[in-house]
Amino acid sequence: MTKKYSSKVSYGLLTVVFVVFFSPLILNLIKSGINLNLTLISIFLIIIFGLITHMFLKTEYIIEDKKLKIKCGFFTYKPIEINEIREITKSSNIISSPAASFDRIEIKYGKFEELIISPKNKFEFAQYLTNLNLKIKNNITEE
Repeated sequence: MTKKYSSKVSYGLLTVVFVVFFSPLILNLIKSGINLNLTLISIFLIIIFGLITHMFLKTEYIIEDKKLKIKCGFFTYKPIEINEIREITKSSNIISSPAASFDRIEIKYGKFEELIISPKNKFEFAQYLTNLNLKIKNNITEE
């Protein structure tokens, strides 16, 4: 059976990315008006921001065949064997990860591996994994 969980999306985080990308462009536009260089840079930034937005909105976690598969936009991560997962906990770590929100959980697996993700329904996600592998230490509680 395949079970999919979408990532929780922090629109505040996406707004910060937008401001960082486009503030210098807007200031430059006000200062010097439209020119060829500014137009080309604008097109490039719009494409890059579009790809980032796609990654935010199309991040999902798929549980299938006793594996956790992670898809982030066009990218896929190496699947994690559910029987290798040791622990699931809340995380406030801001490291880069396939999580489109700061409301994150950390999955510890293998000997020293860890991964930070942000499923919309953390409790249901953690419960489902725990039901598949009863050895998982689940520290996620219903809010």
